Amino acid sequence: MHGAGRPGRPRRPPGGGPVSTDPGSTDAARPLPPGPLAAAAERFTRALGDAGTVAVAFSGGVDSSVVVALAARALGRDGVVAVLGVSPSLAADEHASARATAAQVGVRLVEVRTLELDDPRYVANAGDRCYFCKHELYTRSFAEVVRAQGVDLLLNGDTADDAVRGDRPGSRAAAELGVRRPLAEAGIGKRAVRELARALGLAVWDKPSAPCLASRIPVHTPVTIGDLGRVERAEAGLRRLGLRELRVRHLGARARVELAAEGQAALADPAFAEAVRAAVRAGGSDAGGYDEVEIAAAPLRRD
Repeated sequence: MHGAGRPGRPRRPPGGGPVSTDPGSTDAARPLPPGPLAAAAERFTRALGDAGTVAVAFSGGVDSSVVVALAARALGRDGVVAVLGVSPSLAADEHASARATAAQVGVRLVEVRTLELDDPRYVANAGDRCYFCKHELYTRSFAEVVRAQGVDLLLNGDTADDAVRGDRPGSRAAAELGVRRPLAEAGIGKRAVRELARALGLAVWDKPSAPCLASRIPVHTPVTIGDLGRVERAEAGLRRLGLRELRVRHLGARARVELAAEGQAALADPAFAEAVRAAVRAGGSDAGGYDEVEIAAAPLRRD
């Protein structure tokens, strides 16, 4: 069963990639009650113009998940393909979460292998790393999905809040390559995105933001597969302790742990604080370990 599309609009179902047989358990096909959220969804639909099929550069985060859900609501699930870039900078937990969200909405998911780590400009991590990462993702998405399968548009999850920021190299890559930003075009900011995600029944509506693993490596420190793995294992160890919102900053032989307010409160228990340090030390052990683990006193600095 598919979501309702616009009458008379031609559909060209995107092909390729694994197809979810789950019809979806969101409320994407149900009209939103009159009010600001319904108006936002209608503006989103208008931003799609005459497109009959779209591909969404999809991370599994709240923003791109809402784009997928609203596009499915406007075009029908067979008119939407979610494109997930897979590389060592994508944590296994995030990979699994993205697959689950695509299955929940009931759209086709195509995973493309991105090779940003083969680009010395990305590896150099000179402050514009995100530009080269997004350029790689969008270029492969256009080649392997949009042009190859006759899809009308490639969309991303940039919001209206993102659109007014001047510090997003990835947005520059999107503009250069013709990637559309329907949330931004519809004036939908991050707060409204969360509200829409909840109203549409998305399981990720309250999911903390989760930038790629490379964001934990300081600018001008080269990005390596080994260091990405150390960060991923350390963060996975902290999640096994019940922590949700966190970062492990890679500082060579030292790691700095940043926790949200509720995680910091739990550190009042000395045994828990030591468990945090032990989890981070163990997480890096396969690549030489972290000799020192610092727990930041200030709340989590979101990327």
